[in-house]
Amino acid sequence: MRHGVTFIPGDGVGPEVAEATRRVLEATGVAFEWDYQVIGAEAQEKTGTVLPPAALESIRRNGVAIKGPVTTPIASGFRSVNVALRQELDLYACLRPCKSYPGVYAPYDDVDVVVVRENTEGLYIGIEYDLGEADTGRLAALVLETRGMKLAPDAAVSLRVISDTGSRRVVRFAFDYARANGRRKVAAVHKSNILKYTDGVFLRAAQAVAADYPDIEFTDVLLDACCMQLAKRPQQFDVLVTPNFYGDLLSDLCAGLVGGLGLAPGANLGDKIAVFEPTHGSAPRYAGLNRVNPIATMLSGVLMLRHLGEVSAAERLEAAIAAVLAEGKSVTYDMKADRDDMTAVTTSEVADAVISKLA
Repeated sequence: MRHGVTFIPGDGVGPEVAEATRRVLEATGVAFEWDYQVIGAEAQEKTGTVLPPAALESIRRNGVAIKGPVTTPIASGFRSVNVALRQELDLYACLRPCKSYPGVYAPYDDVDVVVVRENTEGLYIGIEYDLGEADTGRLAALVLETRGMKLAPDAAVSLRVISDTGSRRVVRFAFDYARANGRRKVAAVHKSNILKYTDGVFLRAAQAVAADYPDIEFTDVLLDACCMQLAKRPQQFDVLVTPNFYGDLLSDLCAGLVGGLGLAPGANLGDKIAVFEPTHGSAPRYAGLNRVNPIATMLSGVLMLRHLGEVSAAERLEAAIAAVLAEGKSVTYDMKADRDDMTAVTTSEVADAVISKLA
């Protein structure tokens, strides 16, 4: 069976890690029909929009996409294309597994935590009021009138939106994932001791959904306590389900526990559409150097294979990646104990090594 998949190279180091991943995916023997699409700054130059209709139509038609990272300007320019893509396609669950692999230099060698992040609400919904805007002043007046709190006149404001519907569906996704993958525990991460309304909605939704899964142990943990416990004893956690912003932070923390973002895959999932991508950013200063670690994108490809029902191919590819990591020879600089190790290989050479293990 040939799988139609939208292929988005991304920018910065995206094209390099995406191409390495395309090669190893094809080396599994699974047949793909790639539909190449462009989003982000390049699309802006060519089409006048960072998220062209053709790219969205392709993803909707195929139902599956894999992409390299796309640059988001810091504190200026267009908003995150990644966030816009998730909202436009209602990819409400972000799945970010963080797993230890033998041979990787990391603080722990026995971590297997899955972060399920709500993907369309929270602070990342993008409702902001800038410093000096007339609407910011009107909002400040409303806050003063309804809450008796005076905002600083030089403040910018972001709205944090968390709904019962959005919370219930991502928590249900987390429990369904746990049940389908033999996971035993789900922990909801929140700060409802302080953010009693928004995080309160999330926590109550999690508690209500948990009642439908008596076979899965449920607990809740405050965000700050969760960070401390992850640093001290991450093995106690199994599946973490979180509001949007918390999940972004925690998944990077968990990646650090297993060796870094170079090993951190991701999947953005809705009811009918799935987009797979690494957790790391586009690292534009490394673009074209052929030296960035492609394994996070390759592991995202493993997630995609499982989603497509190609379980055997997914297991073979993950085993090949694990073998390369365990040997420790054909890995990029960030996987070496000494980042200046001259034996570090290139992005494309990592792909060569993985393919050799698949042969």
